[in-house]
Amino acid sequence: MKKRLLSIALVMAMGLSFTSCRDTEKKADDMGDAIENTADDVADETEGALEKAGKAVDKAVDETKEAGKAVEDAAKEIGDDN
Repeated sequence: MKKRLLSIALVMAMGLSFTSCRDTEKKADDMGDAIENTADDVADETEGALEKAGKAVDKAVDETKEAGKAVEDAAKEIGDDN
């Protein structure tokens, strides 16, 4: 009776350990997929933000050049009055 009880307990323990290993592996795969999807989403959103920032920098450079030309023109007009 004691051997039978210990054998049943051993079989149940081994069965549970194998089941949990498979579940853990599946959960790890699911977690990896979730991380990959999140990384892709962040990359997509970041790409759009970087493009917008680049366009804003280009626009600021163009406006700075125009302002510099306006200052030069104003300085020439002031210099011509004397």
